[in-house]
Amino acid sequence: LNKFDEMNLRTLVSTMFSTVHRCFSSNAQSLPGFNYILLSQPQEHVVHVTLNRPEKMNALNELFWREIGECFQYLSTYGKCRAIVLSANGRTFCSGIDFNDLAKFASIAYNADEDVARRAFKLRSLIQKFQNSFTSLEKCSKPIIAAINGNCIGAGVDLICAADIRYCSDDASFQIREVDIGMAADVGTLQRLPKIVGNHSLMRELAFTARSMLAEEALEFGLVNRKFSSHSELVDASLQIAAKIAAKSPVAVQGTKLELNYARDHPVDDSLHSVAMWNMCMLQSEDVMKAASVTINREKNEAVTFDTL
Repeated sequence: LNKFDEMNLRTLVSTMFSTVHRCFSSNAQSLPGFNYILLSQPQEHVVHVTLNRPEKMNALNELFWREIGECFQYLSTYGKCRAIVLSANGRTFCSGIDFNDLAKFASIAYNADEDVARRAFKLRSLIQKFQNSFTSLEKCSKPIIAAINGNCIGAGVDLICAADIRYCSDDASFQIREVDIGMAADVGTLQRLPKIVGNHSLMRELAFTARSMLAEEALEFGLVNRKFSSHSELVDASLQIAAKIAAKSPVAVQGTKLELNYARDHPVDDSLHSVAMWNMCMLQSEDVMKAASVTINREKNEAVTFDTL
């Protein structure tokens, strides 16, 4: 095997062992509780994640940030979850970082009693911790639909860029606000948003000026692909799509997310090789025969039941 084959084989074996572990452990799992996040299961195999700090416009303090990472890491291996909807309580989806927590950055950055290299390493560690929290959405094996209402500012934009699908309500607005507080956005927007909207000129305008993008413009340029007249319609539609996804083979859906993410970041030839490595195993799954049988005999209108993954 060449180095590329070995890397893909390791990934495949790791995924298979993780799948086996989930199969044995999922029955004992239940939804955990958090301080700033509400979890519910409104439909079979669909988990609704709700940001719940409305009195602070869902501003992210350090605990809130940590809980987001813990939440999606947990749901990634929660066997009863196959699709996720992410929404927020209150009139604002997320107002960004809690300014009270910026004092922690300042205490590190401007500590004259500590060597500049030590300060820099501490800041890097803190930034990477926040990055990893949001990257947990991207690494989560389950598709995530972000349902955005009201203002989505700064870190809120970082957060939704890590989701798989984005819908919004008519009152939604989006703002990359970091330049207004003297910094470059550092938790994912600059890396992910250009690949989402496919328009670097627009992306740079938004990042350099910190102007707001309203729902209609967000729809036009592909940041979201659907918008709704109210928050309730937005959440209902998101849950309906999540239910459709959850009814599909979890092997197929999770493999599709894995390969879409891989293809986004790798050349076509490498990505074709990766999906061949995946399907050389997964095409042997019973899910293929189950799904194909119902598709061929669609007139029978049979529902397919897939085993927990």
